[in-house]
Amino acid sequence: MAKRLTENITSAYIESANRLRPKKARRKIVAYVESYDDVFFWRSVLQEFESDDVGFEVMLPNRTRLMRGKKSALKERLGEGLGAYMIACVDADYDWLMQGQTETSRILCQSPYVLHTYAYAIENYQCYAPSLHTACVMSTLNDREVINLEAFLTEYSTVVWPLFVWSIWAYRYEHYNVFSINDFSEIVIIRDINPYHPQDTIEYVRRRVNRKIAWLQHRFPQGKKTYAPLRDELLSLGLTPETCYLYMQGHMLFDNVVMSLLGPVCAILRKEREKEIKHLAVHETQRQNELSSYQHSQSPIDVMLRKSVGYKDSAPYQWLRRDIRKLLDMQEKAQQLRSQPLTSSPFSTDTTHRQCSAVTDHSSQSLTPDLRCSEESGEESSAPLN
Repeated sequence: MAKRLTENITSAYIESANRLRPKKARRKIVAYVESYDDVFFWRSVLQEFESDDVGFEVMLPNRTRLMRGKKSALKERLGEGLGAYMIACVDADYDWLMQGQTETSRILCQSPYVLHTYAYAIENYQCYAPSLHTACVMSTLNDREVINLEAFLTEYSTVVWPLFVWSIWAYRYEHYNVFSINDFSEIVIIRDINPYHPQDTIEYVRRRVNRKIAWLQHRFPQGKKTYAPLRDELLSLGLTPETCYLYMQGHMLFDNVVMSLLGPVCAILRKEREKEIKHLAVHETQRQNELSSYQHSQSPIDVMLRKSVGYKDSAPYQWLRRDIRKLLDMQEKAQQLRSQPLTSSPFSTDTTHRQCSAVTDHSSQSLTPDLRCSEESGEESSAPLN
């Protein structure tokens, strides 16, 4: 079956197209993302690195069919066409933590042309603990602190950390059919919380986590030898018990932990502000006008979370920035070498091309981030991580 012309576009094609543009024009790098929801996030990430010399265009992998997901972004559409001028931007999911034990994990960990979130997904960034109070203020226009949201999520994260390590263990050792991501999520979700007694919720989650850990220790006695080394490996990658929530399933964290927490908190803050307006109003007309103005000024808390950019202070985001900078540095070195004048023999063009390729290949190897993996031995797992 014949391919469409657009399906043959590769990094080399985009690079050649850039050469046909005026010398002072910006070089374009095409960044493919997984879904519509990812376009804004990756645009906000990449625009920081745009300059007079280079710019990014964020798009979906296929403009002719509705294909979504990491498999589409990395394999079915892009294949081996990735390069310095055509990159993929994806959620890390569990693939980064798998450290090369599956095909997708090897691509994500080893390719300098695949940028990933390090955190499980974009939703995890939106739930960054230090930014939660600001999101509540944006939503309710009330700056009072009902509970310490950052402290709550940090303690919650510490409580679920041992079970999170078991979740990674189950995928590393191919026991995900016994203890899957969904099983882990069911244990740690928060369905209800009293903002005035948040510690009760923490203790409830702690009991559920401890029961499940006891069951896993009985079910997998071999884990006594492998659990601690895996935990230490995760710690060496930069994970901490306090930030464990950044690497949990993103949709579950957003919908069943953070929204369960912020919903009641925002309701309290809104009622307080409305009570204050009613108390200060001189007459009924002023009361109605002020209440109406306040209600129109509010915004849903989930919308404010998605607009938050406080995650840019987080460690995973800084790792992502480092990867982008390395990619651009590699591209810049290759660009400088190509622009050098030819002063040697008539065969210098071919020599220069080979030199450029050598520099590019060497840069590609050095581009592998310090925290990214080296391919490990072992049979490949086909775990459904997404």
